[in-house]
Amino acid sequence: MATLQLDSNLALFLLFVASCLVIASRLRSGRNDGARALPPSPPGLPIIGNMHQLGRGHHHRKLQALAQRYGDIFRLRLGAVATVVVSSASMAEEVLKNHDHVFCGRPQQHTARGILYDCRDVAFSPYGERWRQLRRIAVVHLLSVKRVDSLRLLREEEVASLVARIRTMSVQAVNVSGLIVNLTHTVTSRAAFGNRLGGMDPRIFREMMKEVADLLETIAVSDMFPRLRWVDWATGLDARIKRTAGKLDNILEGAIKEHEERSGNEGEAGDDLLDDLLLAVKEGGEGFSLDMIDVKGLILDLFIAGIDTTSKSMEWTMAYLIKNPRQMAKVQAEVRQIAGAQGVLEEQLGRMSRLQATLKEAMRLHPPVPLFVPHETIEDIKLRGYDIPAKTRVFINAWAIGRDNESWENAEEFLPERFINTGIDYNGRDFRFIPFSAGRRGCPGIEFATRLAELALANLLYHFDWELPEGQDLESFEVIESSGLSPGLKSALVLVAKPVKA
Repeated sequence: MATLQLDSNLALFLLFVASCLVIASRLRSGRNDGARALPPSPPGLPIIGNMHQLGRGHHHRKLQALAQRYGDIFRLRLGAVATVVVSSASMAEEVLKNHDHVFCGRPQQHTARGILYDCRDVAFSPYGERWRQLRRIAVVHLLSVKRVDSLRLLREEEVASLVARIRTMSVQAVNVSGLIVNLTHTVTSRAAFGNRLGGMDPRIFREMMKEVADLLETIAVSDMFPRLRWVDWATGLDARIKRTAGKLDNILEGAIKEHEERSGNEGEAGDDLLDDLLLAVKEGGEGFSLDMIDVKGLILDLFIAGIDTTSKSMEWTMAYLIKNPRQMAKVQAEVRQIAGAQGVLEEQLGRMSRLQATLKEAMRLHPPVPLFVPHETIEDIKLRGYDIPAKTRVFINAWAIGRDNESWENAEEFLPERFINTGIDYNGRDFRFIPFSAGRRGCPGIEFATRLAELALANLLYHFDWELPEGQDLESFEVIESSGLSPGLKSALVLVAKPVKA
């Protein structure tokens, strides 16, 4: 989800004021909502509506506070954009299941259009036949269970490499957050490109993807005030988007060229996801022709949706286990009882119910994306007695849903037991727990993300005992989230790893 963070502060506000006549004209010509039964709304200000009530950062928390006052569905006006916020499991089920055919649209964010080839990807693409075909290709060629299974050796190699690296740093303070990010990036890069980036330093590519994430977190002025598109140019946002998109496209063009050249050499069969997509371009398909722009968009989605979200879920899990030593002991006992001397293998993960429950509980408290990428209604609809007009933007607050006292007993506490022997999974059927969303727009990469997270966590807990650095105790160890697209810990998770003798 792109957080509601404008690209500047006072300067943009002054520009808004300077453009009051334009906006006022638009407001005067707007339709009369008096005859509609609209959801309740906090009072707003002229021109900016309710934007001042969100401020900068941690919008899921601020929207939760508003929901406690105005209900599990309420209305906001963000500039010129009509918005509805959903904050309960029952209301999420209405939106993502019962009326998914109406709420399946996607607003076209300015930065996403600039970075993702005019939204030629799956995540930000408008709903329609083209989107359906792109999603089918993503599922079949990139994220099917069979394809994820085929990457097992890659995951096990990289997790083993991580364990070996930590052993060399044992009895020292280890930046667990950094190591986990490197692991997820390496696995994703190898899966997507086979490590072939035209000789580019992987660190440069990681920095580039961070810049992409930063841009996608930025809501342009034109997203809130469509008639003020010139402000994005004046503040330099358009130039920043163009510059980043150009660099990124050069990287992808180089990777594609290298893959195409290699595919022409006999005896060098393709084995990564980009090879699969290039083969799909070559072979074509019924009713839809995949081209190179589509390939780039699909590959970028894999990085944007997969790296930060997966690594942050692992980071939160480790942080909560450190904060709760009894839970740590229970999980380690399970892992060490099931695994062999070589460590944890993927086929053993299915028997580690407590490990899986622990990851789910961390994701309940801190879903990978607290506010899902916004939906948009594609037609007028009546929802729980309220009129929701077409083109209304819809925010689903997964963070609030996971902490709803009506759905969860002791909702603020870390209690993995609540997921043991319950059948609650990531598949979006139980709307109390939807860390990957649900419905048509649900994330298709669940298997790709959770398989790596479970394997890495299991091996970290099997091979090492974990402690806080000297001078820090549980009382002083704070589990506080950062801001951003996928919030992690505010400060890097630094721990001491003590190898366990076999």
